[in-house]
Amino acid sequence: MKMTNLEDVFTDEMKDIYSAENQIIKALPKMAKASQGQLKSAFEQHLEQTRTHTQRIEQVCQELNITPKGKKCAGMEGLISEGAEVLETEGTEEAKEAALIGAAQRVEHYEIAAYGTARTHARQLGYSNAAELLEQTLREERKADDLLTQIAESRVNPEAQHGDGKRGW
Repeated sequence: MKMTNLEDVFTDEMKDIYSAENQIIKALPKMAKASQGQLKSAFEQHLEQTRTHTQRIEQVCQELNITPKGKKCAGMEGLISEGAEVLETEGTEEAKEAALIGAAQRVEHYEIAAYGTARTHARQLGYSNAAELLEQTLREERKADDLLTQIAESRVNPEAQHGDGKRGW
């Protein structure tokens, strides 16, 4: 794709984010299966939310006559690959959950950056509805990141710190 103006950049961003979200939809069930309790629930809830995020991208793209398919998000592919390594690593459940939270938060931070940039470009281009939809998703991604921090700090990290494989609940 040739980029000659902000419209081209925004189009590329929509395609990239759409690819990223679809990769996340495939990865989250595996992460949920490898987790327990509140973390498992957080991954399952974020899967449903991610499906909504793809619908919003489709809505933005339809309104602006953009085809969202046709690009593979290499950044997300790498982040998900790192998360998959955690799933295949031997260790205690607690330590693996701590590592999974780290992998998931790297994904969230990538999404926060992508949605923040796309929202700003949509505003600049005068796409107020697109900007609002992207802002809504951005807020949800920040909340997901905050929830992962809360789960890590309140349960997972303290349990993983002991390294004995014995759950404290």
